[in-house]
Amino acid sequence: MCVEPDARPPALPHAIAGGAADARALTLEADDGNRFRAYAAMPRERAARSAIPDGTGIVVIPDIRGLGPFYEELALRFAEAGLRAVAVDLYARTAGTDVRPPDFDSREHSGKTTQAGIAADVAAAVRFLRSDEMGATGALFAVGFCFGGRASLLQGIEPHGLAGVIGFYGFPTAPSRNGSEAPADVADRFRSAVLALYGGADQGIPPEAIETFDAALERAGVDHESVTYPGAPHSFFDKTRPEHAAAASDAWERVLDFIARHAGDQSQMGARR
Repeated sequence: MCVEPDARPPALPHAIAGGAADARALTLEADDGNRFRAYAAMPRERAARSAIPDGTGIVVIPDIRGLGPFYEELALRFAEAGLRAVAVDLYARTAGTDVRPPDFDSREHSGKTTQAGIAADVAAAVRFLRSDEMGATGALFAVGFCFGGRASLLQGIEPHGLAGVIGFYGFPTAPSRNGSEAPADVADRFRSAVLALYGGADQGIPPEAIETFDAALERAGVDHESVTYPGAPHSFFDKTRPEHAAAASDAWERVLDFIARHAGDQSQMGARR
């Protein structure tokens, strides 16, 4: 299991003074008619010392528990760092759009998702980010955790126009319970840069799986970075686990640097056109 119900994302790095953010819950609709819960956040002021270009956006894909307080707060943290952010729920097709109780059987519903359905929901989030309301006129990214980490990586093969995909402890090889392709098996179809973050003490993701994914991305010529934190477990990115604060802080730094670099690259490409 991924984050516990009381888990919360770590604070932003001290190098970035978080700006104020606006946020709200909403319902989005995918092209196939699926209506699903989402949570959107956007900056009200420019974050001090942020290197991320204005108008950058990100789709946040939750772990197996689905959209909850951790991911709503994470969307706020991204907005405070200067991004437009939308966190999505992936279970509406089988579980509806109501807010779910803590004992919700997420494993049953995660297995009923499909790769195509997740991509359709992410595409709806991308459209919302691009809307006048959200104003994400720059580069877009996806980030996900565990079940959502693998899903986030797979958005790199979709025609969303993403500049980069970020996966926290997403299993990169072997079959998935929802039948999704393994990211390592489709490395040659990636359209975006990749940042993959793992815990060295995560028993669910062996080093061999990480090495297989890295090698596949290397062969495909995909711009990628893979980081493993020695001694860190699954779900280390959690401020209620202070013993892993150093790993979580470094992960934040790497995520924001990855976004800044690749958002800048896309801006420069647009300027050259």
